Amino acid sequence: MMIKVYGIKNCNTMKKTFDLLESEEIDYVFEDYKKTKPSEEFLNHVIEKIGLSSVVNKKGTTYRKLNEEDKLQLEEVNTAIPLLIQYSSMIKRPILKSAVGEFIVGYEEDQIRKLK
Repeated sequence: MMIKVYGIKNCNTMKKTFDLLESEEIDYVFEDYKKTKPSEEFLNHVIEKIGLSSVVNKKGTTYRKLNEEDKLQLEEVNTAIPLLIQYSSMIKRPILKSAVGEFIVGYEEDQIRKLK
């Protein structure tokens, strides 16, 4: 099974991730949230494995533009998932899924290199 990379193609962190994967000759498949919205099943699975706080990007512009009511909805899984599907740019990037089903969130160079 190949590495899966989830994110948004034009993000600078994603570009660094792609460069690292290619320089390390690590094969991967890319899922672009802008082309295909993340599914509820995918988000449930990732949140179950790594936690909601590891998935929601609270530092980005999209999060900062939300009203307080929506921000509160991001504190609970059942109300956060619909918002994350609608505003997929609020999902931390990248999310990598290893061949054995483990997740790496963010540009973690040492962990990504170990995916070989």
